[in-house]
Amino acid sequence: MLTSNIFFRLAYRLGFKPWDSGVPPPELVEVIEGARRLPPGQVLDLGCGTGTTSIYMASKGWQVTAVDFVPRAIKTGRTKAVRAEVPVRFLVGDVTRLSALGIEPGFNLLFDQGCFHSLPEAAHPAYVREVTRMARSGGTYLLYAFGRQPEKRRGRFFPKGITPDDVRTLFADFELVETRPGTDPFGSHWYTLRRR
Repeated sequence: MLTSNIFFRLAYRLGFKPWDSGVPPPELVEVIEGARRLPPGQVLDLGCGTGTTSIYMASKGWQVTAVDFVPRAIKTGRTKAVRAEVPVRFLVGDVTRLSALGIEPGFNLLFDQGCFHSLPEAAHPAYVREVTRMARSGGTYLLYAFGRQPEKRRGRFFPKGITPDDVRTLFADFELVETRPGTDPFGSHWYTLRRR
């Protein structure tokens, strides 16, 4: 985890953040205001970065708690939220230790656009435990993750990735409702899960 921590802290310091497009992904827009729209409630944005998706959801009436371990990203998110005049609860912290941040369970929606797949495999059980605990029964979990990558492509910083079978196995307390292929060359998928 130390290697990925250093990478992301350095990336934000240098302004290198290709994962931050500045616009919410269409899969999230569909859940917030499209055909699959959920009624506004409490949402947890895991690995929120500079808050693009957090601010978008808050602007649509959601009560947003946003977590990232990089202080610089959270500071930027707070500034952006003030400019947008929307309330977002931004927290610097570890997504595998949400309870230590004083976050209470009961979220209607949990959103992760690339946080889980960036964690080392050893951290997956703690992440899954926290996400499972935070979701209310019937709550939706929208996860974006790269597919499994060949060893030669991964290198030190590229995520190992996961498969739909990994998602089913790891998130056993959720029903996998839908899997959609992503549009990048990394075998990514959008997973929609529902807490049992």
